[in-house]
Amino acid sequence: MLIVIGLMVSGILLGYLFRERNLKFVQKLITWAIFILLFLLGLSVGVNGQIMNNLDTIGIDALCITLGAVAGSILCAWGIYKFYFSKG
Repeated sequence: MLIVIGLMVSGILLGYLFRERNLKFVQKLITWAIFILLFLLGLSVGVNGQIMNNLDTIGIDALCITLGAVAGSILCAWGIYKFYFSKG
């Protein structure tokens, strides 16, 4: 956990130091990093025999958790947009 916090703080410091520069390539790097992480997550789930063998029992619970998480994320994003970014 200390490594994760250290990486985040170092990223914040580097971002603060380079705030005047044009770093648009970083956004593309982040997008590709997310794509690679999602692919590797799917690969690790597909390789895990215990998950694949119990997919029918895990499926309903996973669907409910996923729908709840998506609905909560949409609701929070909408609330933040209304509170901070709407001009009303």
